[in-house]
Amino acid sequence: MSLEKFSIIESTLREGEQFVNAFFTPEQKIRIATLLDAFGVEYLELTTPAASPQSEKDCRAIAKLGLHAKILTHTRCAMEDVKVAVETGVQGVDVVIGTSSFLRQFSHGKSIDQILDIAHDVLEYLLKQKVEVRFSTEDSLRSDPEDLYRVYEAVDKIGVHRVGVADTVGIGNPRQIYDLVAELRRRVKADIEFHGHNDTGCAIANAYAALEAGATHIDTSVLGIGERNGITSLGGLIARIYSINPALVSHKYHLPLLMHIDQTIAHLVGVDIPFNNYITGFSAFTHKAGIHAKAVLNNPSTYEVLKPEDFGLKRYIHIGSRLTGWNAIRSRADQLGLTMDEATLKRITEEVKNLADQQQLTLDEVDRLLAAASEQPQQPAPEAVALPSNGRG
Repeated sequence: MSLEKFSIIESTLREGEQFVNAFFTPEQKIRIATLLDAFGVEYLELTTPAASPQSEKDCRAIAKLGLHAKILTHTRCAMEDVKVAVETGVQGVDVVIGTSSFLRQFSHGKSIDQILDIAHDVLEYLLKQKVEVRFSTEDSLRSDPEDLYRVYEAVDKIGVHRVGVADTVGIGNPRQIYDLVAELRRRVKADIEFHGHNDTGCAIANAYAALEAGATHIDTSVLGIGERNGITSLGGLIARIYSINPALVSHKYHLPLLMHIDQTIAHLVGVDIPFNNYITGFSAFTHKAGIHAKAVLNNPSTYEVLKPEDFGLKRYIHIGSRLTGWNAIRSRADQLGLTMDEATLKRITEEVKNLADQQQLTLDEVDRLLAAASEQPQQPAPEAVALPSNGRG
């Protein structure tokens, strides 16, 4: 397991650019890079400079920012592309070539032997340039395993820093990813990177399985944006690892910045943060059912594996509901500085339930009920009544 030493390769500025709504200006790219660097990601991966003249300019500009994160760019396994990449001043070059029968037949048309010949020349050139080098197969999960291992072992002997496993169409499941990465870990000395798409909803689970099996680097993007349904989301990976041991991420990353990062990217690509988004969704730390609310008010860990305060956020007890309980109403009264006896709180709770059976209630409406009740005289507690003597003293 690599959880003690894993690194995040944040690919919002590469994979994220492939999201259908994404169009980042140079100024926006610098803003995104600066935010992610402040969060603490170890790497930033940028679109290949061979894509367009502006992409090349953007690579050069971000490489010159002097950020703490290492700046990488992602290119085809082609000499003309990697030479342009090196000239931009990036610190690492991530090369990729398809190894599945689908991509060999319908994309580049090369055999495994031809792939190895091309990779040898490209990788030897890059290693002489003193940049960090990753070699990844594309569509790894639909490639013949023996082809994969042959390619990985060959590039490992050349001396690449990382080899990459890419679930390009999101077809893998955690058991498959674990088995593939574990076997690869036995065969190569290089670090192992995992890039997982989310077409079938397994990207985060697959990334975690890769770490368990020995991967050292995980590709992410903010909100998981990318080609089609995107890839492992930055917040989702953080949530998954935090749930195992908060110290694994809290000591490495500035967690309270995550909300601002998610909001920024959501705005730039014209989407809302999903209601159930990991950590930053509006309902992520909201409790509604009475039995849940009571337990959370007594000890938040009863129904929370993530602590909102570690992310600069707060939990919310939803009380304008037919499901609310009087403990939640009491908590809200305390927040408002209102003092009421138990009987009054229970009466208001029943009133809230009755109203909520007919319509949705806002927090302001519940607060008005509490304020009105607090202005009424409270019922005094009944005095103890002396029992009649039975004559026995």
